[in-house]
Amino acid sequence: MKISTKGRYALRMLVELAMQRENGYIALKDIAENQSISKKYLEQIAPLLNRAGLLKTNRGYQGGYMLAKDPADCTVGEILRVTEGSLAPIPCLEHDVNDCPRADKCSTLFVWEGLYSAINEYVDGITLQDILDRCTDADGGDYCI
Repeated sequence: MKISTKGRYALRMLVELAMQRENGYIALKDIAENQSISKKYLEQIAPLLNRAGLLKTNRGYQGGYMLAKDPADCTVGEILRVTEGSLAPIPCLEHDVNDCPRADKCSTLFVWEGLYSAINEYVDGITLQDILDRCTDADGGDYCI
C-alpha cells in the first residue's frame, strides 16, 4: 500500500486547519503557502473533504475553509479513505464481502487480512488532535507539519 500525494496533502491541509481553528475560515491560498502545496492541487482535494463532511466552506470576502469536526473526532483513517479509497493491501479485501473465487482455498489470505486489520487499527487510532498534541510537545509550543 502506498499513500498518494492526494492523501498526504489532504492530511496536511486538515492539520493546518486544526492548528488554526480559532482563526475561523482560512483562505486556501494561505493553507497552500503555509504548507508549500500548490493551491491548484488543494482546489482538487477540498471538494472531496467537503463532500465527506470534514470541511466547512464559506465563500466571499471572509471566505475559506475550516474543520467541520473537532480534531479529536477526525481520524487519519477517515481522511485517507476519503482521498485514497480502500486501504486494503489486496483487491479481494476492498469490499465488505470477499467475492474472490479462491478465498476459501487461499493459504495466504490470513496474512493480508491481518495486515489490513493492522493498517485500519493504526490509522483509525490517530486523530488530528493527536497530531497537534505531538507537534506541540515536540516543538515546545510551536507547531510542525
